[in-house]
Amino acid sequence: MSAPYDLITIGRIGVDLYPLQDGVGLEDVETFGKYLGGSATNVAIAAARHGLRSAVITATGDDPFGRYAHRELTRLGVDDRWVATIGHLNTPVTFCEIFPPDNFPLYFYRDPVAPDLMIDSIDEAAIADARIFWATVTGLSREPSRATHHAAWQARGRKSITVLDLDWRPMFWPSPETARGEIEKALQHVTVAVGNREECEVAVGETEPNRAADALLERGIELAIVKQGPRGVLAKTRGETVEVAPFPVDVVNGLGAGDGFGGALCHGLLEGWPLERTLRFANVAGAIVAGRRECSTAMPTTDEVERLLH
Repeated sequence: MSAPYDLITIGRIGVDLYPLQDGVGLEDVETFGKYLGGSATNVAIAAARHGLRSAVITATGDDPFGRYAHRELTRLGVDDRWVATIGHLNTPVTFCEIFPPDNFPLYFYRDPVAPDLMIDSIDEAAIADARIFWATVTGLSREPSRATHHAAWQARGRKSITVLDLDWRPMFWPSPETARGEIEKALQHVTVAVGNREECEVAVGETEPNRAADALLERGIELAIVKQGPRGVLAKTRGETVEVAPFPVDVVNGLGAGDGFGGALCHGLLEGWPLERTLRFANVAGAIVAGRRECSTAMPTTDEVERLLH
């Protein structure tokens, strides 16, 4: 029997087509770069860059972009054994516009439905054994993905490190209220919640970081992390509060920073570092990604992060 995975994620996969020109709308962009994308996929890749044995549960279409996704996952060190192929659907494509330092509109092409929302089977034993299981709110937006997430949590139990990335994307939901109802149910099954201030508002109705973290802890989780962008990050447990200042960076594209943060967070948690060191490490990892154009292939190695920490 093989060793347990350090990290299993479940959620979005797709192809990012990002402009190679900054400060112009898509109608004026002339050239694009093609990269593997999707939040859960990026977190798995980011973790693999820190030496974690990572896998992602997701699905693509039976098309060239789907074949590209499988190839890139393998090349970037992520096990693709649970990446299903759904022949009648298209692998999603995502465009963005790049207006540094803080405006990066996203355009998702996931109609009529993305394959990653049609996931209906999981390896319950592998999920139960994984050192970290990471899911996102987007996966709760539609069946059968929603039921599959709950089946995974049921198989795992509320144990070890089970993370919910609050990952609010309004275009995937009929309303914030609908999302909040599903998030409330999900928080009953996880031990860690990670989100920015807007995502915390959707999840628990609070944007002030301390109140948002307290509200998340009141739902029974053990660690609440509130990302504040240029104001740094706040984390709370029932016995500890840690605030870490932002790491300065010339922002190129901020879209992958949270996923880089997530993969680095997993590394720090599994290393058993003090919470402050874990947050500082994750903060620097996210900043490195923000200083690069793409997401998946922008994820830094441990050595790259450590060089900036010292």
